[in-house]
Amino acid sequence: MIARAVEAGIERILVPGWDLESSEAALELAARHPGVVDAAVGVHPHDAGAMDEAAWARFEALAAEPDVRAIGEIGLDFFRNLSPPEAQREALHRQLQLAATWDLAVVVHDRDAHDEISKTLLAWAGRAGSRHRGVLHAFSGDAAMAERLSEAGYLISFALPVAFRSAAGSRAAADALAPGRFLVETDSPYLGPDPERRNDPTTALRVVSELARMRETEPTELVAPIHAAYDALLGR
Repeated sequence: MIARAVEAGIERILVPGWDLESSEAALELAARHPGVVDAAVGVHPHDAGAMDEAAWARFEALAAEPDVRAIGEIGLDFFRNLSPPEAQREALHRQLQLAATWDLAVVVHDRDAHDEISKTLLAWAGRAGSRHRGVLHAFSGDAAMAERLSEAGYLISFALPVAFRSAAGSRAAADALAPGRFLVETDSPYLGPDPERRNDPTTALRVVSELARMRETEPTELVAPIHAAYDALLGR
């Protein structure tokens, strides 16, 4: 799959974790594909309730690994609430602190939590002397939210739903943001092209094409700003 992605033109793939095991697997995958795959480690809000202090100690040691490029996928999900909201909030704040400690970006999940995520991230970015950075992945908010977070230094990442007219908020955000302020992604295995086709890294090419169509430009015009934004996110 990675070889096919590279052949198709994909240059960087960020693989996030959602619990301890997947975070370890992301690091192993990055080690096998240096220069293409970057690893993030994270505890997803769905899994926050399963973390005890022993698990957090393991995760903190994992976050200190030199090959970790970001903390994620972290955030809040008040749509499914698979973990209690307070457990989600505690996990989010613990991981934001870890990201600050190790000067790492955060990859943020937000579902039905737009206001709280915005307030939390704006407060985190506003700390005196901070260089905190991050990306709102598979963005589902509106243009006003995207602009507020972008002004604070966060990137906005768009997945395939931006191609659908039903996603009015994310489409408006995609149209408003300047080049260099957004990324593209797959959110694999979710948000794929259709039930019969696997959602693999090449889906990101379709997202770029849709963004270019909306902005009345060529896909090639978006490549360099996306590449530069990705490198800046990871502190390159």
